[in-house]
Amino acid sequence: MGLLVMDLVALSRPIPLSVLQSNSSNLRTRRVNRKLILSKPLRVNHLCNSCSKRSSLWRTMALDSGKHLRAQRKYSVALDFLRESVSVDTPNTHIIRGDEGFREIGVSEKALTIPGLPDECLGTPIASCFWVWKPKFTVHYEKAGSENVNSPALLFLPGFGVGSFHFEKQLKDLGRQYRVWAVDFLGQGLSLPSEDPAPSIGAGTYSYWGFGVETQPWASDLVYSVDLWRDQIQTFVEEVIGEPVYVVGNSLGGFVGIYFAACYPHLVKGITLLNATPFWGFLPNPKRSPTLAKLFPWAGTFPLPANVRKFMEFVWQKVSDPESIKNILEQVYVDHSTKIDKVFSRILETTQHPAAAASFASIMFAPKGELSFQEALYRCQKNGVSICLIYGRDDPWVRPIWGLKVKQRMPETPYYELSPAGHCPHDEVPEVVNYLLRGWIGSLESRGSMALPLLDDHEYALQSGISRDVEFDKEGKRKSVQVRFFGSNASIWNQLSFYVRSWIKKLGSRLQ
Repeated sequence: MGLLVMDLVALSRPIPLSVLQSNSSNLRTRRVNRKLILSKPLRVNHLCNSCSKRSSLWRTMALDSGKHLRAQRKYSVALDFLRESVSVDTPNTHIIRGDEGFREIGVSEKALTIPGLPDECLGTPIASCFWVWKPKFTVHYEKAGSENVNSPALLFLPGFGVGSFHFEKQLKDLGRQYRVWAVDFLGQGLSLPSEDPAPSIGAGTYSYWGFGVETQPWASDLVYSVDLWRDQIQTFVEEVIGEPVYVVGNSLGGFVGIYFAACYPHLVKGITLLNATPFWGFLPNPKRSPTLAKLFPWAGTFPLPANVRKFMEFVWQKVSDPESIKNILEQVYVDHSTKIDKVFSRILETTQHPAAAASFASIMFAPKGELSFQEALYRCQKNGVSICLIYGRDDPWVRPIWGLKVKQRMPETPYYELSPAGHCPHDEVPEVVNYLLRGWIGSLESRGSMALPLLDDHEYALQSGISRDVEFDKEGKRKSVQVRFFGSNASIWNQLSFYVRSWIKKLGSRLQ
């Protein structure tokens, strides 16, 4: 791994660079000549490449001139080495930029003002509908914007424990421009069964459905798994929507969405992941690992085994308790000024359905999908499925590192990080999410002639990224959200760089 520290003042002409590459353990060097061509003056503080060992970073710092180090406050030294990197000419050699000439991620430009959500009376009406997929398998969904016959179709997939109601702010707003659907997965929301899949024998021993001893014929193979939901979405798109769609999935919906897109790419025009969970299920998939799957006698089918019933009764009492639901919502919604009364009441309403407890048990013990999250991503990449990443930075469950891993694997994929925003950015900051979705879809529909959202300097920002404050009116107040776009040169190192700078900035403001 190479190491070099030097100060350069860049002129508007090619600059010959002598890059010292060395083994980080003994500092043996060799000289490689490079030329750096800049379109405008730029001060480059340091040139170095990534270090494989933690000690190498601090060894590199020691090579800098003492005069330069003494000229700055102590934490500024660390910042110089945590600046974003832009590839020069070799995969292991990078420029770490200074403050002049480039826009850094984490250094905000002038705030961007976007429209707020439409007033209640101006939003698109939402229709609540039901679709019979199979006998006894009735699926609830909501739709808006049906009159926009020549516009793209959007399909929203909810997270675990919620339903189509969680995308009300998208349907009312985006429904003014697109045809929009949001669906409840079977076993969730209003897609719970209308009959007991395994009724009890005799005088109601159990108040919960699915806790009996004999399964109804229609539920003999029923398991609320990601495989079932993938097939549900496939048939829904084919029979209800009738054309390829843009899929938007939050949390579990993101996992199912990328799984669906990987298996049926011809039905997907693009997919946006909103804090998508990168894994689902614990038990082995019977098709993928048939021998291993036989070691588990029960994997989410009906009826629930006797020992599971008692366990689930105890767990369900805790999970469905209103105070528990409230505590969970307070965790995933970072901005506690966000009104969540409607979400809370809809979740609570679902937990009171007699089939909810057994459905929850089936979901928890269902096997993994035939494809992992990473395998689904690989298939989408192979099949040319367009992907957009929009992640709430302050999510306590699906940390941004998971989105960055996708970005690292697929560098050309747009990645937007919002703060303050948690696990459900579409409900917490719908104004920003809707704005980004419009821009991303517009860019794809125009085949790239329309720039991605926030990218005024298209080519530069695509590579190096940008950070901007986005402002909008919300309930008579001015709100601001920081939106960071990671370019194709983004890395986990860039993320660490920004977090360190943000932490130091906050620490400095507290000390003042």
